[in-house]
Amino acid sequence: MCLSIPSKVVEVSDDKMMCKVDTMGVKREANLLMMQEGDVNVGDYVLLHIGFVMNKIDEKEALSSIETYREILEAMDEEERKRAILEDDECPNREPNGT
Repeated sequence: MCLSIPSKVVEVSDDKMMCKVDTMGVKREANLLMMQEGDVNVGDYVLLHIGFVMNKIDEKEALSSIETYREILEAMDEEERKRAILEDDECPNREPNGT
């Protein structure tokens, strides 16, 4: 199962094709090609899937989700935490049976 951690947009490229997001303190590049031009601005919260911004979400909803993630992360060991945050946008697109 793939989960998207809400990420805050901290920078948008001049050509509006890429942005930089902050995912619980981890900054990464994200592609904006799935969004309409002008939909995403600095300060917006977005959901990513395999490096693409898929949609923008409400700040209140994003902050609530981030708090839930923090609670989940507290129950994990350090290695699991790193994987959950650093690899959240590398989720394989597979069915539960592995296909």
